[in-house]
Amino acid sequence: QVQLVESGGGLVQAGDSLRLSCTASGRTSSLYTMGWFRQTPVKEREFVAAATRFPGRTYYANSVKGRFTISRDNAKNMVFLQMNSLKPEDTAVYYCAVSTGGTYEESRNYAYWGQGTQVTVSS
Repeated sequence: QVQLVESGGGLVQAGDSLRLSCTASGRTSSLYTMGWFRQTPVKEREFVAAATRFPGRTYYANSVKGRFTISRDNAKNMVFLQMNSLKPEDTAVYYCAVSTGGTYEESRNYAYWGQGTQVTVSS
């Protein structure tokens, strides 16, 4: 089993930056792919970014490409999401997740999820 805890969310203004962190515990040897998703009351859970452990590839949703950066610290079992140039449409609850395989963009392929951290971007 894997437990995930996110942190770093908050209330910011458009154009500001936030850095989300996620720490994994438990069977950390299963952290093949770690990703970030977001969800709002009016949208289904949406893929944001993902990073594989080996060889360390990264993937991004088109809506955040060029603004967000995902990174991993495998020694600490952590994944980060650096969010720059935040927009009001980035407002959502952001979830860290772990997948052991499958298409990285599909939430159904992620077996473990954190509790979420709220990101609110004011205009």
